[in-house]
Amino acid sequence: MDDEIRIPHPALIAAVERALDDTGVPPPVREVEARIMVDADVQGVPSHGVRMLPALLDALRRGTVKADPQVYLRREYGATCLFDGDRGPGRFVATRAMDHAIGRAGRFGVGMCVAQHASHWGRAHAYASQAAQAGFIGLCATNAIPVMVAWGSSAPLLGNNPLGIGVPHAPDPVVLDIAMSQAALGKIGTCRREGRKVPPGWGLDAEGRPTDDPAAILATRRLLPMGEHKGAGLALMIELLTGALAGGMLSQEIGEADSSGIDADASKFFLAIDVGAFGDPAHFARRVDDMLAYLRTAEPEADIKYPGERGWEARARNLAQGIPLHTEIIAQLQAAGVRLPMGA
Repeated sequence: MDDEIRIPHPALIAAVERALDDTGVPPPVREVEARIMVDADVQGVPSHGVRMLPALLDALRRGTVKADPQVYLRREYGATCLFDGDRGPGRFVATRAMDHAIGRAGRFGVGMCVAQHASHWGRAHAYASQAAQAGFIGLCATNAIPVMVAWGSSAPLLGNNPLGIGVPHAPDPVVLDIAMSQAALGKIGTCRREGRKVPPGWGLDAEGRPTDDPAAILATRRLLPMGEHKGAGLALMIELLTGALAGGMLSQEIGEADSSGIDADASKFFLAIDVGAFGDPAHFARRVDDMLAYLRTAEPEADIKYPGERGWEARARNLAQGIPLHTEIIAQLQAAGVRLPMGA
């Protein structure tokens, strides 16, 4: 595409790390942030990739997000723990929290970690996949600022509170990553940037009417829940499993403190399940393969992909050809002081 430029994966990782280094983020933190942030672009999800770097840099400079968080466990109780992210970069905090869940699952068969004071984590896929690639079933969820209407409300009252579920599978895990809205705000932003309309069921305009104009939805932040009351109900329950259970801020309190969307005081939920605690992992793997094979062959004319499969295909392609970045995103990165490779 004429409005895209491809940048080699190592070069983009290095550019993100340099920008984070310039704001005082130490190596262990910036390496995780850069890897997960860039991987969203690698897998064809630019809404949650390096497009988010300028906002993180701004939050680091303002002190809303801490460059070198002193993360620690506040409470431990058998298979569960409460993790304090100290308002650190969310990808780093989330990775550490899922590590705690996985470690407990290895000992008890199941492990759960709830994290408080954790900023925007990018996308749920990364942490569900983290568990699945370690051989565990992984679940994760977060609360976020209100951007979604609920039960016929005219104003955004709920976060779209995304949920990720990852299941081990070779060569790549099965990973579902969904927001409770019809589409994430970042995805609507991608449509606006690429000049595409959206389905009218994705959000409302300033008059409260369904619209296919992504700019109108971005202006109001009135996303519609998926499945109407079902998506709103799930968003509420995730709110209770994150902000309420962690003793942290609820969605509306996060928004009142900082409406930027960096969500520095969000709470997150991580669950890891040891497949071996329930039976032979090899048998489980065969059952997963059987289910996916059934979906592919039941209607051969239908091109059915399992959750996450398109992303793994995009990853292989983009690692070989370079990561496509829209010229608007490149301009935003350069305006934020990010030094991209020559020619970008």
